[in-house]
Amino acid sequence: MASFNYLCVVILLMMINSRSYVAAQLAPVSVIFTDGLLPNGNFEQGPNPSDLKKITIVGKYSLPKWVKKGLVRYVSGGHKRVGFTFNVPRGVHAVSLGQDASILQYMKLKHWSSYSITFSVTKTCPLDTFIRVTYGSNTADFAFPSKPLYLSDKADTFAWGFQTAASTAYVLFSNPTGHPKYPACGPLIQAVAIKELPPPPTTTIDNNLIQNGNFEIGPYTLENFTTGVYIHPYTLNPVSPLPGWIIESRYTIRYINSKDFFIPSGSSAVELLVGGKENAIAQVIGTTPKMYYNLTYTIGDANNGCIGSMEVQASADKETIKVKYESQGKGGVTHASFRFQAVSLSFTTRISFWSVFYHNTVDDPNRFCGPVLDNVRVVLDP
Repeated sequence: MASFNYLCVVILLMMINSRSYVAAQLAPVSVIFTDGLLPNGNFEQGPNPSDLKKITIVGKYSLPKWVKKGLVRYVSGGHKRVGFTFNVPRGVHAVSLGQDASILQYMKLKHWSSYSITFSVTKTCPLDTFIRVTYGSNTADFAFPSKPLYLSDKADTFAWGFQTAASTAYVLFSNPTGHPKYPACGPLIQAVAIKELPPPPTTTIDNNLIQNGNFEIGPYTLENFTTGVYIHPYTLNPVSPLPGWIIESRYTIRYINSKDFFIPSGSSAVELLVGGKENAIAQVIGTTPKMYYNLTYTIGDANNGCIGSMEVQASADKETIKVKYESQGKGGVTHASFRFQAVSLSFTTRISFWSVFYHNTVDDPNRFCGPVLDNVRVVLDP
């Protein structure tokens, strides 16, 4: 009898291991060493017709390169109904996540490296829904509002930074919210991309103590998406998608490029969307107490219909300065500078910028906008 029981246990273990092996073989692992869309990151490769029940995906591994759980639906371009009506642009494919649904992709990345995930997402119904992004096994988990807070008629694009703790893990998108009456209500994901973030430089460039002062290093910008990339505060981004910079307090800033916006110089800049210190961008630099430094920077507008009297406040230790800029909403710049003395005995100085006022675009009073910041430099004043 004991031998029979032992044999049953062995057979059971073999069955479990066999199923685990099969599952591991079915779940693809993407080797990603280049910046850009994740494999099938724009969902152009759809499920086989036999794996669709109308637009609902049937089967855990039916969406190529992804592993799905729960009510996940595949939406193609044109006017489609996803929960409530949402117009998916023609030529675009997307997936919607119902209540407690998720999709994940296994990835092989460089060990102990920093990355940024860029994803375009919107809601599919009037309910307040969220999308949660997780990398690895409970190593980082953040909630993102999936309703378009900044654009009333388009999907928002967000960036989220993380550091790898192992060479192979997964990125997971899930919908932890929902309503029993509307189980299909949830976020709609249109594209997912990744970008490796370089380590901080060990030396200054042109004697500039500011890292990434021209904002040329940032998250991946999706092609054919003209909304810019929103970066959340550091509480949701312990690894900043904008190397060198900390987005402070409650609200996001927008990372913009010269293809879709007016940029003072180079190819990228940031737009300060919400007024007040609760939407500041900052950097801590190394300084010597009692020494004097010059801070210079450029502000302007992004040529996006953001009109009015703008004002940006900059601070360095106890020194502050406010610079005004009258925006016509058609692209323009003004330059600012001031001299400050380092007073902190910790050999560091916090440099901060924030927009003093709130602004909305002229064509959409619900869309936030604000002054553009670029070309930040701090050099020693001999």
